[in-house]
Amino acid sequence: MADVVLGIETSCDETSAALLVSDGGRPELASLVILSQDIHKIFGGVVPELASRAHLTALPAVVERALVEAGVGWHAVDAVAVTAGPGLVGSLLVGVTYAKALAYAGERALIGVNHLEGHLFAPAVEDAALEPPFVALLASGGHTMLLDVPAWGRYRMLGATRDDAAGEAFDKVATLLGLGYPGGPEIERLAALGDPARFTFPRPMKNEGFEFSFSGLKTAVLHAVRASTDLPRDRADLARGFQDALFDVLVTKLERAVRATGYPTAVLGGGVACSRTLAAVAARRLDGIARIAVASPRLNADNAAMIARAGWFRLGLGERSDWTLDARADLPLPGLEALPQPLHAPHP
Repeated sequence: MADVVLGIETSCDETSAALLVSDGGRPELASLVILSQDIHKIFGGVVPELASRAHLTALPAVVERALVEAGVGWHAVDAVAVTAGPGLVGSLLVGVTYAKALAYAGERALIGVNHLEGHLFAPAVEDAALEPPFVALLASGGHTMLLDVPAWGRYRMLGATRDDAAGEAFDKVATLLGLGYPGGPEIERLAALGDPARFTFPRPMKNEGFEFSFSGLKTAVLHAVRASTDLPRDRADLARGFQDALFDVLVTKLERAVRATGYPTAVLGGGVACSRTLAAVAARRLDGIARIAVASPRLNADNAAMIARAGWFRLGLGERSDWTLDARADLPLPGLEALPQPLHAPHP
């Protein structure tokens, strides 16, 4: 079993490296460095070519900084865990190629990690008590899904988005409102000042099973923005109405899954889970029903600590990647299995 694992994350527009150190027991986070690419704010979204070039320039320095902050020399690194997908394939290639070189040069173990599995492990970096079974809501710019997790490494899909991801909806609505990128933090800040009663937006598929759809909600906000005669006056109220609607759908589905499985824990993961408001809404709705496990914001953003933690788990199973490891934009979640029987979805 590896004692020191270096994690590398370059799936989108954050360049990140982290060190997990273990003395044979639970791994502890020794360092985490995250470098965000501010240039994408100019374009209101991630430009893949620019993201790839920025990773190529920044990654060696980010890894060196992580080693220095952890007080760990290269000789002590036993394994390298790297995001292999899903994500932007150019960005992924930078991380995978660099990780393979580090592993080969130092005769270290190499493990490719699924980015979504990394988000599942993110709360476990800080929360020693977190163990399956639990229900997980993963919500980010590219994914929104509910998972039944009976054990680490075993995952059952309950439902996913049919169109837009929750994080994408935040970014698009932020653009409509004339806010910056990424949209989630901007909308959350503004929504705190808004009147929740002024704009009541639709809750798509709220009363239907475990799947999601946010395209209609975006359209409703678009119509409201176009109908506004004073957008600066209405902006905070529009942000509040949109955020309330989206979080109501997410938490309703999460509560439905918790009640259907009977699990005592619900995990929030992904970039949207950086929202303190979402965590508060979920905790309030599931009070007395299930414990909410959510990592701190820096561990819910794309980061290498969660990749190192998922990699540490996979390495512990004896898994290794060989030198044919490649980046894959649509990498499927490992350990995904069918539900043993249809899950009843009661209305909360």
